[in-house]
Parts: sequence; structure tokens; C-alpha cells
Amino acid sequence: MRTFTRRDLIKTLALSTGIVALDTAASRAQVATSSSGISQRITRYEIIPVRVPMHERLRDTFAEVYRKQGINRDYYDSTLVKLHTDEGLVGVGDALMNVEDSLGSVPQVEAICKRLVGRSPWEFLLDDSLGGVLMAVYDLIGQASALPVSRLFAPNPRKRIQQTWWSQCFPPELMASEAKLGYELGYRIHKVKARPFEDPVEQAEAITSAVPSDMRIWADANWTLETVDNAFQLAERMSRFPQYFALESPCHRASVEHYRQLNKRFPIMLAEHIPEDPMPFIRENLLGALVVGGPIGKSAAQRALMAEVTGVPLWIEHSIFTGVAQVFQAHQTAAFPGIEYAISITHVLQDDLMVEDFEMTDGYYEPPTLPGLGVRFNDDAVDEYRRG
Repeated sequence: MRTFTRRDLIKTLALSTGIVALDTAASRAQVATSSSGISQRITRYEIIPVRVPMHERLRDTFAEVYRKQGINRDYYDSTLVKLHTDEGLVGVGDALMNVEDSLGSVPQVEAICKRLVGRSPWEFLLDDSLGGVLMAVYDLIGQASALPVSRLFAPNPRKRIQQTWWSQCFPPELMASEAKLGYELGYRIHKVKARPFEDPVEQAEAITSAVPSDMRIWADANWTLETVDNAFQLAERMSRFPQYFALESPCHRASVEHYRQLNKRFPIMLAEHIPEDPMPFIRENLLGALVVGGPIGKSAAQRALMAEVTGVPLWIEHSIFTGVAQVFQAHQTAAFPGIEYAISITHVLQDDLMVEDFEMTDGYYEPPTLPGLGVRFNDDAVDEYRRG
């Protein structure tokens, strides 16, 4: 019996068809000459704004859920980048890492890319000021060095990482079907949004009845619970379900006092987006994990090393919309032991815009070992969703 990949199942659900051209491994890997690491220069760039609609299987419900949160959108925008060098290498990235990213607008990306022309990509290692364009820089450096991007951060990266399935605050029946789909695609960790307009217990009952017991789940309240008492009440209800292991962002992340109160008798793990000063939370052992977005250069490396030293792991979600960003994030996750989980949302979109599948097996993803990021844009899909 045929084993379906992630893309097979998602596209079948959409009743869509298409043929993606595949190249041989030799043509995918661009191994540059020995002089590339020293002499290559960025000669030009391409900026490709795209708008990818939410997947057909959940678009209408997703849009309604967003409207309940004051968001009017049934799509996600990204700003894709290609950097070309004088030695024929092409680095790819996604400059728009989240919807609030000030460095991801087309004018900002244009200004960043102009700075790169005529210069070596090696000049920009760990440069947070590049935003998501830094992905393409690392792709070039990896290709020039004949190393996967993960090896640019660590000599012995992990061969596989734990990638997280993700769901908005859907009605219970859709939560259940999404959880089942994620499990069938090989995911074993599921992050779900908790909001006041849906009963989290009904959601939990639906999810846990739809998937085997080895699907572990955490809920993200995004500070909507407001008070310590509300957080306790939700956690106590969640603790009835053994698969639920954590609650993220129950109270405002700057409130050390709130987390001191929660930590005294909280029945499940607490996680929070990294505060401006995380050390009080770490010293007092108030959190089981820190959730981290961008930047992706020096800041990401510092935070990952902090996590390794302190033993408080990172759950990273700095690059979430497109396949290229998802794979870059996977390379960083593989490189740094302090990063426990990687989170992205490409599966709720109509297309991840990549040639290669993001294939999960029993809860794990194996980052590419080809030089650079090891993946390529599906140019036909990129053209289909190009905006502006």
C-alpha cells in the first residue's frame, strides 16, 4: 500500500492536482569551487511578494475564527528573496518572518538587498539587521562551503528534529480532524490555540478521541486568560487529559509576580514567550520552556546557547509561513541542543511553495544534508501566488 506524504494528503483534501518537476540529487547540490568561500560576491537579487490563501479544507472556518479575534484575513503574505552571486550560486529565503515583521515589507527588503550587492555573503554572518534575508545569505555560504546550513552553526547537528503541528482555535470537530491529519502525516506534538469563544475541554475531548495517546498537546492562550485564577482554572481542566502537557502564555509575559503565583501549584508545564529580561524567570525556575520568534542571527544563537546552559529549552517559531523558512528553522533547531521544538504553520496554507516535501516520520523531521538549505522554490507555485 502506498504511503502518502504530507503534500499528497493535503493536496488531495483540496482536490487539487499538479506535477512538480524533480531533479536528481546531483543537480540539487551546488558544490562551488574552492575559491567560492573567499571570492564570491552577491551581484543581484530578486524580491518576490506572495500571498498564499489558507487551505481549502479550513479556509472559511479559519477566517471566521480570525474575525472573532479582530483579524480580517484568509491568507498569509510572504516576501521571498533570491540572492545571486558572480559564481552562479542562488540563495533563497523568506524575508517576512511574521505578520508584524517591520523588516519584511517590500521596501525594507529592497533596502536590505541593495546593501548586499557587490559584497561577500560572509560579511553578514549572524547579522540580525538583515531579517529573513539572512536565510538566503546562509544558503549561499552553505553552498559555497559544500555544507548544510546546520553545519554552519554546529559541527555535529542532530540528524532529526521534533516539528510541531499547529491549529488555530477551531470548533471541536475541526480540531479533531486537524489533529488526525497531523498524526497521519507523522507529527506527534500538537500546539493548539485556546480562546474564550471555544470550550477548551470540548476541544480536548475531540482531539484526544481522534488521535492515539502518543500525540502530545499544548495549549497557547496568548495572554487572553488575563488573571492567575483563570489560568489555574484552565490548567486544572486541561490536566484531566494526560496528552496535554503544557500551557503557553496564560498571563502577560512581563509579569514575574503572576508566574510566581502560578508556579506554586500549577498542574502542567508553563511556557512563555521570552521576556525582555528572561533571567528572573530562569533563576526562579518559573517556566518549563521559552517560546522564541525572531531575529534569526546573533540573537537566535545567543538565546539557544542560554537555553543549553540554563536547561530551559526553546520552542522556536521565528519562521512559520513558507517551506523555505520552515527548513531554515529546522537547520537551526538541529544545530542547537537548547532548541527543543520547531513550530510552523505551512500546513494550514494552500501551498508551501517548495519542490521538496517536508516529510515527518514518527514525530521527527530530518533536515537536508545537501549544501546550503538543501531545498528550492517551486517556481510555478511561486508565480501562481505572486502578488503586487
